[in-house]
Amino acid sequence: MRYQGIEYCIKNVPELDPDFIPFGAWMDEYEKRACKPFAVAVEAADGRIVVHRSSIIGGKEHAEADYVYMDRLVKFLLWSAGGFRVYLCGAPENAERISKSYAQAGERQFDAQLMKDVYGKDFEVIVCGYGECPKERTSPVSVGGHLDGCRIGFDAGGSDRKVSAVINGEPVYSEEVAWNPKEQTDPQYHYNEIVAAFRTAASKMPRVDAIGISSAGVIIKNKPMVSSLFMKVPREKREFVIDIFQNAAKQIGDVPLAAANDGDVTALAGAMSLGEGAVMGIAMGTSEAVGYVNEDGKILGWLNELAFAPVDLNETAPVDEWSGDRGAGCKYFSQDAVIRLAQKAGILLSDSLTPAQKLLEVQKLAEGGNTGAIRIFKTIGAYLAHTIPLYSKFYDIRYLLVLGRVLSGRGGDIIVSECCRILKEEYPELSKRMKVMLPDEKTRRIGQSVAAASLPE
Repeated sequence: MRYQGIEYCIKNVPELDPDFIPFGAWMDEYEKRACKPFAVAVEAADGRIVVHRSSIIGGKEHAEADYVYMDRLVKFLLWSAGGFRVYLCGAPENAERISKSYAQAGERQFDAQLMKDVYGKDFEVIVCGYGECPKERTSPVSVGGHLDGCRIGFDAGGSDRKVSAVINGEPVYSEEVAWNPKEQTDPQYHYNEIVAAFRTAASKMPRVDAIGISSAGVIIKNKPMVSSLFMKVPREKREFVIDIFQNAAKQIGDVPLAAANDGDVTALAGAMSLGEGAVMGIAMGTSEAVGYVNEDGKILGWLNELAFAPVDLNETAPVDEWSGDRGAGCKYFSQDAVIRLAQKAGILLSDSLTPAQKLLEVQKLAEGGNTGAIRIFKTIGAYLAHTIPLYSKFYDIRYLLVLGRVLSGRGGDIIVSECCRILKEEYPELSKRMKVMLPDEKTRRIGQSVAAASLPE
C-alpha cells in the first residue's frame, strides 16, 4: 500500500474499512527515510514543556509527505500533551504552513480556540531553528487511590451518568441513569442531573466525606474547561459550566472534591486493580476517553484527549463534527464507530433511536451471532491493534485497559480478541511487552465511578 509516495504494509486490513491508513504504520515507514532533524515542543501551564524530536525527509519530491507527517505529528502532540504554545523547530517551509493553519480562519482554528479556552491564554505557534528547541520540563503528580471513609464517585458520560456510594473502598450502591447532556443548551439541566446523582448516592451512606468526579473533557483544577458534555451550551454561559461541579457538591455539604478526566480515571482504575503502573486506559463510549498512569503510578499532567488525535490518514476518513478534522480517534473508538460501521455491515438502524440505543441494538445482534454485527466489532478490534503502536510512540504502555459502553457484552470480547490476534501477528515485539485487558462486566460499566470516588484526598 502507498500513501504520499511512502510504501507501508498491514496484513490485517479492517474488514469493513479497507481504506483505513493507520498513522502509526505509515509513520514507521516514513521515519525510515527521514534524516533532516525536526522537533516539536508543546508548552502548557506551570512551565511544562513536552518535546518530541524527529526528522523529515526533505526535498521538493517529498514536500507533501513531509507536510502530512509534520501536521499530523503536531496535531497528535497538541491533543496528547496539551498546551497554548507550539514550537516548530526546523523545516521552516512546512512549519510556516502549519503555523498559518492554526491562525484565525485556518483549518486548525478549532484546535487553537479550544487550547485558548483550556489555558486562558492566546494560542501561538513559534517557528524556530532546530537548535532553538526549548528543553523539556515535566513534573508527574500523584492522583487518587484514597479509599477511606464514605465517598461519592460520579462518572459523567455522554449517554449515561453513573454514580456509586463507596464505603472504605467497597461500593455499597451503584446506578446508571440515561441522560442526554450533549444536546442540552441550558446548563441548569446538567446541574440538576448531577445534584440528583449526588443526592441518591448520599442517601445510601451514613454521611459523605468526599466526592470524586470522572468527566469527559479537559479538567483543570477540578473545573471542566472544555467538554463535549456542554457542547450545545452557549459561550456566554461558560462560567456557569466551569463551576458546575463545585456548585453541585455544595448541595451535599462542605466536603473535599476532586475531578479528573474520565480517561485518567480509567487508567487509575486499572493501576489500582493491578497494583502496577505504566497503564493506559481507553474508555469507548459516546466518544473516546484516554488516560495514562506512568510506571510510578503518577499522571503526567497531559490532556490525553486522543479523541481528537489522528489515527487514520485516509483522505475520505469520517469527519469529527466538533473539530471538523478527519480520521480522529473519536470516530473509531466510540459508539459512533459502531453506528457508522453498521451501515457498511448491512444493518439498518431506525433514525428514531438515540445513539446509545443504536449501539445496544447492534450489541444484541452480536449476542445472537449476527455476522454483520460481529464484523463491526472485529473491525474496531483491528482499528485498535493498528493504533496501539502509534500510542506507544508517545506513552510507555505495559497494560492497556479498555472499557466503556462499547465494550459491554460479546462485542467487547470480540474487540479485544481481534486486537490481540493482530498485535501478535503484525507487532510481535509490542505484543510481548504489553497486555491488553478487558475488565469484568461490572467493572466495564461502573468501574470509573468507583475509581473516581478515590480521587479526593
